[in-house]
Amino acid sequence: MSGRVALVSSERGLRVDPDLPIAAPALRSAGLAVDLVRWDDPAVDWAGYDLAVVRSCWDYAWRRAEFLAWAATVPRLRNAAELLRWNTDKTHLRDLVGAGLPVVPTVWDPVEAGQLPDAAEWVVKPSVSAGSRDTARWSDPAAALAHVAELTAAGRTAMLQPYLPSVDDAGETAMLFLGGRFTHAVRKGPLLAPGEGVRQDRDSRGDLRAVTPTPAQLEAAQAVLDAVPTLLPGTEPLLYARIDLVADAEGRPLLLELELTEPSLFLPQAPAGAVAQLVAAVEAAIR
Repeated sequence: MSGRVALVSSERGLRVDPDLPIAAPALRSAGLAVDLVRWDDPAVDWAGYDLAVVRSCWDYAWRRAEFLAWAATVPRLRNAAELLRWNTDKTHLRDLVGAGLPVVPTVWDPVEAGQLPDAAEWVVKPSVSAGSRDTARWSDPAAALAHVAELTAAGRTAMLQPYLPSVDDAGETAMLFLGGRFTHAVRKGPLLAPGEGVRQDRDSRGDLRAVTPTPAQLEAAQAVLDAVPTLLPGTEPLLYARIDLVADAEGRPLLLELELTEPSLFLPQAPAGAVAQLVAAVEAAIR
């Protein structure tokens, strides 16, 4: 198949994204011309591509308005600009809760201890964030609320969630879908250490290994994926999705994050069939 594809990244992503050295050669082997480009490079002719695939645009979190304005100008973008606008602010979790999906309990902008969910520890993070930036784990309610107050004073939306003890043992399970099909699952080790406060130097990918998901995890992830076109009718089909699950006290899967914008696809941990499915999904989007 012929065609021109842009794999769209950021300055840092072009240097360190482990997916790009796998995805680009696979697409080229399928006969596609592939460029690795920065989303904010003014020299790029976006209209010259048959498809622009948003990948490691990891700086969107502090340049969101600029990033979304750019996305709205790209004629053949996946995932689509409307999806990016919805997904880049984690307040979209409210929509998923409204759709009846099992989501980690979340309190938005709490101001007093009585609003905190019953837990031994809590996680506080801004609703627009990537790579665990401005995120911390707290055992002291006053410290958690002080973190919330710092975020809201800066004009940001703060989200507070119970820290689920299962994360320390089982980690998070990332469920990867390419072209609408489940392809692989990866365990992500815990990132937030108790007592460390806010740090900006965490490796957001953490300790990674391929895992076989349970039937309950597959069912939960598929339900989240199926809800997206209902919540955003008329948008182009998803080229990729990553659904991060954690377990509650009874072992039931809960949605922690729905990543439709710039998720690592964990291609180094993926089976060969996943890379082939990514190529097939790109080819289908071009057609």
